[in-house]
Amino acid sequence: MIPRLYYVTTPLKEGEAVPLLPDRVHYLKNVLRRKIGDKVLLFNGDDGEYDAELTALDKKTGAAKILRQTRAAKAEPDLWLIFAGVKRAAQETIVQKATELGAAYIVPVKTERTVTTKVNRDRLGLIALEATEQCDRLTLPNVLETQSLEKLLADWPADRRLIFCDEAGDDPDAQWGGDKGRAAPVLDALKGDAGKTDKWAILIGPEGGFSPAEREMLRGKSFVTPVTLGPRILRADTAAIAALTLWQAALGDWRAEAVTPA
Repeated sequence: MIPRLYYVTTPLKEGEAVPLLPDRVHYLKNVLRRKIGDKVLLFNGDDGEYDAELTALDKKTGAAKILRQTRAAKAEPDLWLIFAGVKRAAQETIVQKATELGAAYIVPVKTERTVTTKVNRDRLGLIALEATEQCDRLTLPNVLETQSLEKLLADWPADRRLIFCDEAGDDPDAQWGGDKGRAAPVLDALKGDAGKTDKWAILIGPEGGFSPAEREMLRGKSFVTPVTLGPRILRADTAAIAALTLWQAALGDWRAEAVTPA
């Protein structure tokens, strides 16, 4: 029986006993049919991964004894995913897949054409937690409250590049004209920006796209790189998955040189 990864909120240290979260107790006992003496893998987002043995498993409470560390803590790439509010199902897909694809921060924003600004952080946090366990990631992404795109850009850190996924693409007839109307294919843009920084963010628009004023504002920022995601208009959740995948392949920890031999 292969141990699975489970999240705990307490420090992890060899020989110590730690309590299990109630929802994890239910899942271990009633879904996976684990028993006292079975092995589990535990993490808390800070101390790495530890092999542990279940020592208690009641209706709502459980505990495990820490045996040894199996993986040291390792930070994810410093990558934010920023997305305009979308309907609940797409919102949950975005959070789940962004977690699996290594985003460190997940930031909902309000734009002129945002469909919804309602964000249930508790629900999205649980989705992120379950996705973290499923993909063997050792850090939890931070899911933030919704804020306006304008405020986010006003407070933008100078050392972070923003990849702006512009659904309108390279528009020679755009009102701003000239070079500002151009958006490179995303892989070309990432190669061109490689080496500029190790702090990145990806911005995905709402279902109705960015307004002309927002596009002009974004393209006027020195830290913004406009990109296209191909000739088809993608749904917001599809665009987020595509952009994160390409970033990880080009600049993230999917690269061969980024993998540390065991």
